[in-house]
Amino acid sequence: MEVIRPTLLLDETKCKANIRRMADKARRANVSFRPHFKTHQSHAVGRWFREEGVTKSTVSSIRMATYFAADGWNDITVAFPLNFLEIGEINRLAASIRLNLCIVSAASLKKLLEELRNPVHCFIEIDCGYRRTGLEPTDIGGIDEIIKLISSSPLLTLAGLLTHAGQSYSCRSGSEILKVHQQTTQVMRKLGARYRREFPDLVLSIGDTPTCSIATDFSEVGEIRPGNFVFYDIMQRAIGSCSSENIAIAMACPVVALYPARNEIVIHGGGVHFSKDFLRREDDGSANFGEVVHLTATGWELPSLPVYIKSLSQEHGVLHAQASFIEKLNPGDLLGVLPVHSCMTADAMGEYFTMNDVRITMMPKF
Repeated sequence: MEVIRPTLLLDETKCKANIRRMADKARRANVSFRPHFKTHQSHAVGRWFREEGVTKSTVSSIRMATYFAADGWNDITVAFPLNFLEIGEINRLAASIRLNLCIVSAASLKKLLEELRNPVHCFIEIDCGYRRTGLEPTDIGGIDEIIKLISSSPLLTLAGLLTHAGQSYSCRSGSEILKVHQQTTQVMRKLGARYRREFPDLVLSIGDTPTCSIATDFSEVGEIRPGNFVFYDIMQRAIGSCSSENIAIAMACPVVALYPARNEIVIHGGGVHFSKDFLRREDDGSANFGEVVHLTATGWELPSLPVYIKSLSQEHGVLHAQASFIEKLNPGDLLGVLPVHSCMTADAMGEYFTMNDVRITMMPKF
């Protein structure tokens, strides 16, 4: 493979192992596996899930649902609050697949009902502590109002209650992750017990990568929707969800300048490639925008001493490294970088290349 500019590499073996491990966990826990596809956004990677028997998926937009429906996915949840301005696309998509929409308010549901022409299933989003979107679990009146609207329409079916424990991204150990999981599932089970009297098939759907990676007890939960696990990243490693060996993507970046006197390497690879998500380093609190690996013919290896991106501009990445590491490099050499946030990095790049030089395309931007 000839790399002349920032190129996102995908280790197919690691990626398939991540998929298989999560699919096996779902089978052992007797829960439905509805992975979130917003991380990989690719027909090809989606088919790797099919190889593990996965038949349902989650996406983050109606556009993404349309993209995956074109590749044969016919049971898709849009885990993003209903945008009734997309009613035309919703009607077209709902005519051909089972479309599950995420409802966060009665007002948006009423607007949907004014122009809905085809059946859809509805998940009511519950905020279990992330404080992004969803109804408070104590807002029984609000939940009841939405359920009443769903029940009043022949085009709507209540699928279940859905939550995303995004607060798990603030965790830094397995025990912290498990605490979030236990709190979340306790809230969802309590609500499930209340509404299953009338709706015995009500599904409780949970879906963040940290808790789904660490937890093993999913009692009374109907389905899991992790997404980032397909690639993982150094943020997930810091959280405690994975190890470096599980991270399945790395950016190949050309070295363009070397400054051993100031312990810096400049690469072609900036914010437009990685995004500007970062972690704080434990030793000195400085920003870490990605960690360097040695590229090999079959993948990559961690260096003996840490080398990391200390700053990003649009196209430049400035790396911190020991002078002994820098002295072995020349302009034009390639370095691999494990991203902080694989979802954002993949979205920015729009394609991958496997270690066998197979190009994997992603959902078109427009």
